[in-house]
Amino acid sequence: MKHVSRSPIARRAARKAAPANTPRLNVKEIATISVLGRVAPPLTKGSSYRIGQDGGLRVLPGSGGITLSHRVGDRCVGLAADHLEPAVSIRSTDKGGGAVKDAANRALNVLACVGNVARVVSGPAMGATGVVTGKHGGVANVLVDFPVEQMRRMRIGDMIQISAAGQGLRLLDFPDIAIMNAAPDLLMRAGVRVHDRRLSVPVTHLVPSALMGSGLGKSSAARGDYDIQLFDTEVVRRFRLDTLRFGDLVAVVDADGRYGRSFSQGHTTVGIVIHSDSTVAGGRGVRDGAAGQCHPGPPTGSNASRPPAQAAHERSVLARRGSVSKQCR
Repeated sequence: MKHVSRSPIARRAARKAAPANTPRLNVKEIATISVLGRVAPPLTKGSSYRIGQDGGLRVLPGSGGITLSHRVGDRCVGLAADHLEPAVSIRSTDKGGGAVKDAANRALNVLACVGNVARVVSGPAMGATGVVTGKHGGVANVLVDFPVEQMRRMRIGDMIQISAAGQGLRLLDFPDIAIMNAAPDLLMRAGVRVHDRRLSVPVTHLVPSALMGSGLGKSSAARGDYDIQLFDTEVVRRFRLDTLRFGDLVAVVDADGRYGRSFSQGHTTVGIVIHSDSTVAGGRGVRDGAAGQCHPGPPTGSNASRPPAQAAHERSVLARRGSVSKQCR
């Protein structure tokens, strides 16, 4: 009998019965590689005070650490925090060799993709499994969600290994749409489908590109994030941006992230909300996932009228699908 070798990604895809209208992907070409980081401590730079966009001074928790109070599915607007990262934040402390001293952490931030499986490989919580939910630029942390009971056992410095797969993913029937930072099975789980030769991506909110702040102009969207500014109360109300939650899939309209982040009419970038809002000019983080020439559709679901508490504890990167349908040719 002839032996057929398959990658873990291909084997997992074969076990799952994908709907007939699931987009075709180059799954067999995707490599899976282990990357490792340590639970990162919270950091404070310089002064304890943050100077807000309103000129006010605040002392607030921010990035890093093990956040027991907030996970994917929880509200991320109006918190007494600034750039709060849900669940567990990790980074590589391996200095490596060569000219780039943080090369290992750069690789962790590039190769880890939303939806990848993570496993604790040291400390009291060893063996616990979680899922990658985002990558935060600047501080260069990768965010991983775990059950609370496992996070209570974790320590700062514990090692977490990720089976990284997703970079290099392509939509075989939509070559003009770029996919990045997404695990191969994430698209199916998120409800991405093909209808009438168009790609339909369920998202919770439409975001005008005029609101995008920190992260614009970067040469690559393979790592880091890009922030939504929420200082115009009328625009926030009109687009329901005060209802955003960690893990929401959102569509940034008139934005092209294929070769860096820029304003471009007729293009749309879909990303996932990864950290909380900020009082500092810049905004809330969105991790780019797909970009291309697209035509955002009207709201198609009932998310706008749903009680906030109903979604408060959805424990998946797929929290709150289906408020808006974005169609890409």
